[in-house]
Amino acid sequence: MANVQLGDVATWYDVHGDGESVVLLHGGLVDSRMFAPAMETLVGRFRLYRTDRRGHGHTPDVEGPLSYEDMAQDTIAFLEKVVGEPAHLVGHSDGANVALLVALKRPDLVRRIVMISGNFHHDGVLPSILDELTAEDTIRYLGARHGEVSPDGEEHFPVLARKVADMGRTQPSLTESELRAVRARTLVMSGDDDAVTLEHTIALYRAVPDSELAVVPGTSHLLVMEKPSEVYGLVSDFLSKDPVPTRQPIRRAAPA
Repeated sequence: MANVQLGDVATWYDVHGDGESVVLLHGGLVDSRMFAPAMETLVGRFRLYRTDRRGHGHTPDVEGPLSYEDMAQDTIAFLEKVVGEPAHLVGHSDGANVALLVALKRPDLVRRIVMISGNFHHDGVLPSILDELTAEDTIRYLGARHGEVSPDGEEHFPVLARKVADMGRTQPSLTESELRAVRARTLVMSGDDDAVTLEHTIALYRAVPDSELAVVPGTSHLLVMEKPSEVYGLVSDFLSKDPVPTRQPIRRAAPA
């Protein structure tokens, strides 16, 4: 475990395993501990970097609102300063959105991307989900876990929850045409009962040129906790293997 200063953010991270570099990007209001179920599947094959973004986990908050833009810049600085080479990015929810922005801004730093339950535009998320982020039950449950490691303490969690909810109501705001600039091979994954609508997930898959789609049956936005072996098995295969040529290609058919 270590800390690195990325601009005004004292960012916490740890490193496990050997192999190609993979940066794990957690969801909103949680932290890198959410990837504990991934370790058994991925550590033996990759060098894993877990990092807590600004305001989350071991990394303190900073003044002002949260934005995906700032978190993407933090991640770019982390790749340059700590990883030191192009890496695979695996993100869940807000972490997936950050990974997408990094791939657009700095394609030279990104090998492959896994976007789990991510969205490229804020209208892809069910509004009721954002309201739940600041609900009393959410504050009580997630706030206690936040307080276990946060230098800001549990009492700061309602502030963080409001920042995350406010960000999600107006960000991100990418267009499908902008997604066509993504150069990295991308796995788009979601639950079949996700907080990100299935229609939005399909639009993301169709807009990113070199992408593959996985919808995990019987899961929600929290599929990484509900079916971790299935999720991280797909992630491991995608990051470590070349695509299999399909026998009856339609979307991937060569131009006539």
